[in-house]
Amino acid sequence: MFWCERSLDPHCQTVPSVAIVWPRRERGTVMTTLATQIAERIHALRFEDISSAALDWTASAFVDTVGVTLAGIVEQAPGILMRVPGIAAAKGPSLILGTSRRTSALDAALVNGIAAHALDYDDVAGSLGGHPSAMLVPMLLPLAEMLGRPGREVVLAYVVGFETMCRIARGVHHHHYEKGWHPTATLGIFGTVAAASRLLGMDIERTAVALGIATSFAAGLKANFGTMTKPLHVGHAVRDGLFAALLAEGGFTANPSAFEHKQGFLDVFNGPGTYDEARILDEWYDPLECGGAGDPGLKPYPCCGSTHPSIGQAIALSRRHDLAPEKITRVIVMPHARRLPHTNNPNPRTPLAAKFSLQYCVARALANRCVKLAHFEGDAPFDPAIRALMQKIEVKPHPDMPEDWGTEVIVEVGDGVRFAARLDDYPSRGPAGDPMTHAELWSKFADCATRSLRREQLSPAFETLMDIAAVENVSDLTRLLETGVPA
Repeated sequence: MFWCERSLDPHCQTVPSVAIVWPRRERGTVMTTLATQIAERIHALRFEDISSAALDWTASAFVDTVGVTLAGIVEQAPGILMRVPGIAAAKGPSLILGTSRRTSALDAALVNGIAAHALDYDDVAGSLGGHPSAMLVPMLLPLAEMLGRPGREVVLAYVVGFETMCRIARGVHHHHYEKGWHPTATLGIFGTVAAASRLLGMDIERTAVALGIATSFAAGLKANFGTMTKPLHVGHAVRDGLFAALLAEGGFTANPSAFEHKQGFLDVFNGPGTYDEARILDEWYDPLECGGAGDPGLKPYPCCGSTHPSIGQAIALSRRHDLAPEKITRVIVMPHARRLPHTNNPNPRTPLAAKFSLQYCVARALANRCVKLAHFEGDAPFDPAIRALMQKIEVKPHPDMPEDWGTEVIVEVGDGVRFAARLDDYPSRGPAGDPMTHAELWSKFADCATRSLRREQLSPAFETLMDIAAVENVSDLTRLLETGVPA
């Protein structure tokens, strides 16, 4: 998960905006509640309002998220979850991706959610400070299957959900993140509610109730990064976001002021004086968060996004100077200080923990000139040669790095020569930065999806996901993601 301020820069504001006028509300009426005003915005967007950049991103996000879910479903965490008595035991209409098991939409959302984030390879958004699509795709596909909905409606729900979580995030960060919350889950759940509410066809009043219910479901602590509980945050929140919407649709109640109440979400999770309600409500869809304003990006490496700038610089140095690991005597890695609390881990003891170790990731980057899935599997994190190189790596905050995503990597070799690479800002692999090419996206999808699908399934699945808005019934898509192997 990661956070940056790039999304607030002027260069991100070039995306075409949507002209929506919000109604004025008088103080003292229930309509002034934050949940109701958010619900109004959730229901304001039409498919025709979505920019081409946002549509392109959404297609890429579905390809990417389904791909990493197909890889993640064979990991240990989803396997343990599915062996818990009662989980996904009942038959239903919704597919657990990469298996032949169909269950309720709620249980499919739970399992797909944990699988989507199991490898920490899913996309990110700067304004959210987390992983948006893992909070949307694992829920939207099962719900659309249950309802028999077309891809066009799923795309609209995705864009609305993305916007909702990012707009709420703008009102509570950086404090929310630095306090120790995992925004993917604690803020992403409101995007899940928004997307589910649109796909279910709920009205503004019921959507506001669903948001209120979700304030009591929000959870996720950064203390559990590097463990199976981190992806569980996602699966749990994905399921509970859908659960909140279904409860509200059925007539359940919640406090209409659950966000702004003195014992509500904002004061409890952030604290008085550390959030801005106006920023939550301002400029919705103007421009669209997933069209570039929220700085979304796909992950090129299957590890914590906070390690990516340093990985990139280490790979560049190793290639440029043909560095031999045995000749390296010292390495200094200096990212922005905000990157270090969850990545400065010189001795990761599990493959999951290695994803949150700058020392391990940079050592792999220098030695292999790449960082891939296989580097976080089995005994790979305990490779003696890599561990020896890790002992030479010093990680510390950069003294004058101007951006969250800046880093400097310095490598010294045996003859006293020093090589350095500095990056003041790391361009996201999305519409506001350096988007992945079609070939890069296919390569990542194929590498991930082959872990659960047959080779002949890959191309039809990829092409259908790339054109998801044209799918007449989402069940036609999910059949391409099904295997003959029970979960």
